[in-house]
Amino acid sequence: MVAEEVRRVAFAGTPEFAAIALRALIAAGWEIPFVLTQPDRPAGRGMKLSPSPVKRVAQAAGIPVLQPARLKSEEDRRELLTLPAPDVLVVAAYGLILPPEVLHWPRWGCLNIHASLLPRWRGAAPIVRAIEAGDAETGVTLMQMDEGLDTGPMVAKAATPIAPDETAGSLHDRLAALGAGLLLQVLPELPRHLAQARAQPAEGATYAAKITPQERWIDWSQPAEMIERRLRAFDPHPGAQALLCGVPLKLWRAHRLEGNGTEPPGTVTAVGPEGITVQAGQGRLLLTELQRPGGKRLPAAEFLRGFPISIGERFTVEGG
Repeated sequence: MVAEEVRRVAFAGTPEFAAIALRALIAAGWEIPFVLTQPDRPAGRGMKLSPSPVKRVAQAAGIPVLQPARLKSEEDRRELLTLPAPDVLVVAAYGLILPPEVLHWPRWGCLNIHASLLPRWRGAAPIVRAIEAGDAETGVTLMQMDEGLDTGPMVAKAATPIAPDETAGSLHDRLAALGAGLLLQVLPELPRHLAQARAQPAEGATYAAKITPQERWIDWSQPAEMIERRLRAFDPHPGAQALLCGVPLKLWRAHRLEGNGTEPPGTVTAVGPEGITVQAGQGRLLLTELQRPGGKRLPAAEFLRGFPISIGERFTVEGG
């Protein structure tokens, strides 16, 4: 049963990670007076305007949707702040900075679902950076938002291990479900949880920067272990890339091999149905799933039937 102290739970979010939490709130019977999400964006081959996953969930449930392009000015915020203040605003991957007027508007403030164990991996890409760094575990943190970048007091945490074959896609889905479950545990007694919230320690704070276009290109001078982690971290988006004979290929799956070679980094040292062996700066990597431009992700054996690769050829980066 919804507690007397908290009844009206507004929601702000945009991608599927947030939509999973919104679905959980709806299924649990919480009163959701409105939803904030980013404006519709062009998507697909026709580049038609497409609603966010959160908007689709809200519309299906008959919840009013607001889509301000920004919240910086008083004019931007006018439509929102003329509404009756909710008890709390739950925020998950919304994508817009909330100004102080919005942060302090709800009765109990704004509660953020963040996909890391804060203070590690504050910022935009915590799932990607946790895998890329080789972290053994990660999790979700419910945080009372302040004016800093993911610096607010921690209300609750839930941890989960990162599997050796974990991709950003699989970890995203697990963390989204974990965050939704944690939210439903905290909301019924939110005032008590807020009173017991803990400030984040300064020690151990790291920043999860957005992925840059250049990062997509594999640096073969790096150790095989680091390259393998990057492939998993960039799966399913944006995908890691390398040039072979001038053709940009996406590299999706690989695993490290024992031993090392003397060939220059990026050199193909073996080709077979099980995959393509490539020398890294330290160690070797067996590429097992690849994609050519305009094609599909394919296991190495199928890929090689349409794109033969020879020993001695060399993967390079863009412009390399």
